[in-house]
Amino acid sequence: MKESIFVIFVIAMVTICFLINAPMVFGEPKMGVIVVDLQGDFTTYKNGSLAVEGTDEAFVNKVRKVTQELRAKGYPIFGTQDWHPADHISFYSNHAGKKPFEAIQIDGRTQVLWPPHCVQETENARVLVDNNLFLAIVKKGKDKKFDSYSGFQDDGGATTEMNQILQKTGIKELIVYGIATDYCVKATAIDAVAAGYKVTVIEGLSKGVAPDTTAKALEEMKAKGIIIKADLEM
Repeated sequence: MKESIFVIFVIAMVTICFLINAPMVFGEPKMGVIVVDLQGDFTTYKNGSLAVEGTDEAFVNKVRKVTQELRAKGYPIFGTQDWHPADHISFYSNHAGKKPFEAIQIDGRTQVLWPPHCVQETENARVLVDNNLFLAIVKKGKDKKFDSYSGFQDDGGATTEMNQILQKTGIKELIVYGIATDYCVKATAIDAVAAGYKVTVIEGLSKGVAPDTTAKALEEMKAKGIIIKADLEM
């Protein structure tokens, strides 16, 4: 009799924990999280070659803490990671006579030239959030011929495995945050909506390259039906 009572107690406790922590309960849409490009080269914390203002140690630690808390609550965590070959087309150093942040025309498209960053197998290409928290980290920008702001596809239209992974995991809604608001966060969020996901971008967990382009990006995302929140209520 005592053993039966104990078994019932254990089952009840497990059920309660599931209901508290599970991001999908009673058929509600399952929500996942995409942490965009939180890599050394994009942060002042790591003296990155393409550091975005405001990405100091405090910001990185805030993103780490929130991501860990979300994982502890049962949310599937995914990441994107710029992963460029050294001869990538977006690096100004691969174009004679060009300077960082110049825009040039290549095959009918505008290409912004960046300082070399997130080169494959380098320390500052590493994702700064505990990699054990992620179900998957999708590498992008691997094709030297195309930039890749979005975690879903590059500028040449070649898709990553992101959508396939999300579908296999049963994700219907996404929380998106990271670096940079006006480039990779925006592109990832907009492509997620185009793929059929409901998307919320957390402004307080993201940083943009410039105030004007960041403000424009937030308006563009809102126009696509993306929810913008100042911070994430835990």
